[in-house]
Amino acid sequence: MTAPGAEVAETVVRGLLDERLVACGNVVPGAVSLYRWEGRIHRDEEVVVILKTVRRLVPRVLERAAALHPYDVPELLVQDVTDGSRAYLEWVGNACG
Repeated sequence: MTAPGAEVAETVVRGLLDERLVACGNVVPGAVSLYRWEGRIHRDEEVVVILKTVRRLVPRVLERAAALHPYDVPELLVQDVTDGSRAYLEWVGNACG
């Protein structure tokens, strides 16, 4: 996900954490996004947010993140994790409701 700034990103992540939909959200500053919107090319500085959750919660994460996000069409993408540290993956599973 991207967001217009760290404060907005943290608000969305905290909401998802409070609802136990994600185990963690990393807010990474310094992204520059160039995109076409409503017939024009735009340039905005944003932050990138990496959310960790489990497959069964993805539909709810997408729904709630969109509801909490200020953009009309927020960037919400899903990337499957095929492998990782067993301990970390177990922690994610346990941290999500």
